Formats: sequence, structure tokens, C-alpha cells
Amino acid sequence: MEIEHLIESIAAKNTIHGKKLQKNFLSLKEENNYISDFNTFIKKYKDILEKKNLSFDDSINYYLKMIGDFNEEMLDFTRTGQYRNTSFEEVNKAMYDNPDVMVSHMHGLLLSQFLWKHHYFVYHYFKSNIEKYSPINSYFEIGAGHGLYFEAAMEKIGMDNCTFEALDISESSLELTKSLIKNDKVIYHLKNIFDYTDQDEKKDFITMGEVLEHVEDPLSLLKKVKDLIKPEGTIFITTPTNAPSIDHIYLFNNVQEIRDLIHEAGLEIVDENSFASEDIDIEKAEKRKIAIMYASFLKIKQK
Repeated sequence: MEIEHLIESIAAKNTIHGKKLQKNFLSLKEENNYISDFNTFIKKYKDILEKKNLSFDDSINYYLKMIGDFNEEMLDFTRTGQYRNTSFEEVNKAMYDNPDVMVSHMHGLLLSQFLWKHHYFVYHYFKSNIEKYSPINSYFEIGAGHGLYFEAAMEKIGMDNCTFEALDISESSLELTKSLIKNDKVIYHLKNIFDYTDQDEKKDFITMGEVLEHVEDPLSLLKKVKDLIKPEGTIFITTPTNAPSIDHIYLFNNVQEIRDLIHEAGLEIVDENSFASEDIDIEKAEKRKIAIMYASFLKIKQK
């Protein structure tokens, strides 16, 4: 399926959202590697769907279900200025431990990586910069989710001299990651990161994409990650501001709040970038409470 066909199929079911995606595509198609990245992904994704006895129509329905959930959360967020859910236990029971809900949501997020500009830009930012932090002999991903970042890391680092580990609290997420990766050398951990105790084997590189907003105490999480990284190692994180979702419980109101949290955890920012979800600059997005995706490469702060 070509990206244009995918967008047309979505637009046939949701005209308003389809128009937004068509506008996104006009910008994205000019980006280096965007079309080739999508084409490489969609070939693998087709195999995943076939093995799960799913069609692209099923995947599109999953995506549009996610959009409907987001819209509902946004209405509540606009009214209250807060995320609806604040308890990890509540979200874990309703979503992470619910395969039907989780599978639908993860397939929706997987498509969003190529349909939403800010999601693709963060993905491209990661792929374009990870090699700068070589050598990487041990790679660990917390919240592997759909596996797209994990796959990119394996492609850029190579398997010859590096061990790869993926951790997620959701069995459905790990199964999707395994379907995309297809490599029996990868080590998988089905557990909460706070229950991960192998801290003696510190890592060269840790990726934690869109996890901080899923916990009640993101500072404790960052400190946990700091304990897992080698003194000279690198951490890559992403997290959004003002992005209501059924599984988001910690609200970052602006990018500076994220930076402050990073510094409080004893980490320093080596490189960073921010991408607004709409076609406006970051300052205006923050004033209007429009979602921004923040990403940064971090090191342990030197004393």
C-alpha cells in the first residue's frame, strides 16, 4: 500500500481527519527518506497483518478508533486543563492488561509514526543522530511499544558487537515488537521498569520513547534510568506536552518543565529538539496548549 492510498482510505472513512493527513503529506513527502522509510515499513507491516489475520482496513479502523479516543480526551482537557486519568493502576488495568484495547491502540500509534508530522520528525531525529553516540555495545529500550525505534536502532548500530534488550509492561506491545524485529538474539523483558533489577549490567545506550507521561512520578523514573546507564552512556527520551490520551497521566505544560525534570534527575542535555503537532512555532503552541513532542539525548551530569 502506498502512503497516498493509505491516506485516501482513511479519508474515505473520516473526511475531516483525511484532509489533515493530506496536508501533512504535502510537507512530509519533501523530507529526505520519508517515502523510502514508509515503503520499507509498509512491506514489513503487511506481513505482520497477514500473520495476525488482519487487513489494512482493520488497521485503519484501529487508527481511527485511536483518533476518536484522542478527540474525546482533548474535549475534556480543553474544559479542565488536566488529563482525565491520574492513576497508573487504573490505566494499567483498563489498557496495558487489556489485549484488545492495547493491540488496537498500538496499531494506531504505529501508523501515526508516518501520518503525523511531529511523530515522523522525532523518529527521523532519532535515526539521524544515534550513530553519533558510538560505540554502543549494549542497547536497552524501555517501553518498546510498537518496535519502530528498536528496529531503527538495530539497523544503525548493527548486531555484530551489541546486545539488544527491550522492556515493556504490555505483552501485546512486546508481541508487536517481536513481529517487527524477527531476531532471536533480542532479549525481551515483560515487566514494569521499576521491577527491573539487573542494575549491575549498565547500558551504553537507553531509549525511552513516550514513557514519562505514563507514570505518576517521572522524576523517579528518570533517576531509575540514570542508575542503568554507564557513566559515559547516552539516554534518548521523548515525551509530549499538552497531549491528552487515555493512557497519559502526567501533564507537562511546556518544554521547560521537561528540561527542569531532566536536570533535577542529575542528567544534562547534549542535544534536543521539539516538534509541534500543528503548523505553528513552539512558542505559539505552548501558549495555545497545542501538543509538542520533545526529544533529547542525555548524559549523566558531570560533578
